[in-house]
Amino acid sequence: MLFLLCLFFLFSLPNVTFCAHCTTSTPTRTFEKCITLPTQQASIAWTYHSHNSTLDLVFLGAFISPSGWVGWGINPTSAEMTGTRALIAFPDPNTGQIVLLPYIIDPTVKLQRTPLLSRPLDIHLISSSATLYGGKLATVHDGAAVQIYATLKLATNKTKLNHVWNRGLYVQGYSPTVHPTNPNDLSSITTFDVRSGSTATRHTNILTLRSAHGIINAVSWGIMLPIGAVTARYLRHVQSLGPTWFYVHAAIQLFGFVLGTTGFAIGVRLGDMSPGVQYGLHRKLGFAAFFLGGLQTLALLFRPKTTNKFRKYWKSYHHFVGYACVVLGVVNVFQGFEVMGAERSYAKLAYCLGLSTLIGVCIALEVNSWVVFCRKSKEEKLRREGLIGGSDKGSGIIYS
Repeated sequence: MLFLLCLFFLFSLPNVTFCAHCTTSTPTRTFEKCITLPTQQASIAWTYHSHNSTLDLVFLGAFISPSGWVGWGINPTSAEMTGTRALIAFPDPNTGQIVLLPYIIDPTVKLQRTPLLSRPLDIHLISSSATLYGGKLATVHDGAAVQIYATLKLATNKTKLNHVWNRGLYVQGYSPTVHPTNPNDLSSITTFDVRSGSTATRHTNILTLRSAHGIINAVSWGIMLPIGAVTARYLRHVQSLGPTWFYVHAAIQLFGFVLGTTGFAIGVRLGDMSPGVQYGLHRKLGFAAFFLGGLQTLALLFRPKTTNKFRKYWKSYHHFVGYACVVLGVVNVFQGFEVMGAERSYAKLAYCLGLSTLIGVCIALEVNSWVVFCRKSKEEKLRREGLIGGSDKGSGIIYS
């Protein structure tokens, strides 16, 4: 069952890989090479002239708002947004015609301390222009395609470039406002060599790790640990099982925690690989769940004997920490779906169905345990009053 659930998660996570085919031809130009970018259904086509180290390129993107903007740029120092020399296209607030202006994304802009103002770029930009798909009569609307053309003079043997692109909802005057902050928008960076066309593997690795992180944690923290808690609560009262319930409970929880630790480690690695991406609540919940899970595992080493006077305190601690860990884990799985932009995905639907089934089983077992408990209490009362014989016994096998 868990294997099938893993497969369903794997094939139903949001499609964050390449989702459109690039083209080397536009209505006005033809280029030698092209590449599909990993987010926003964007692409780049280019021609590199090795004899004079010039680069002709076109970036193809799409607006997400009639009053929005689309931008592309190069970061000459690192693969991140801060420091990007960008060309941003948007409708002129006075005429409505598409305009293309240069911007430098410095740290104050990233922190939204100052508005983004147009200024000349300090890279050798020979020419640039922007056109809407459909020509001069085209208008900006949600989904409208835009082409940003640029010709640059590159340094000798400097053909490996960090490309940054994004899009936003609004422009205040001639100042583009902050773009959306979902994972795809925050991951709109790639590095490739314009001479060979080879792409750096950084984003492929991030997408693979992100999928593995989501699948492993949904199965471990979101499914296995709750199942382990259910086995401890209801199977320990089945007398025919004896101590078997404990070994089943411990095995499920230990395997779930080891699996969850793997997913936790992948999440920490993802944070290191994405310095500009921060998910405060998801990160805090993850650390809290991992800490409580570690305490539960260590509690096995200090488990008192049943005759020890501290046994009742250990049980109270074990129950409280265990249930807290399960609740935090499940909540953080839903938070993870939000972080991955999968709020309406089939993966979330599958997880909700699995969790709902588990909750339904718990409700049924809880009702059954109370029915058996009430029956036994009634029989015990009748036995004390001498209305039934001492040899009569209840037929239930589970009680609370």
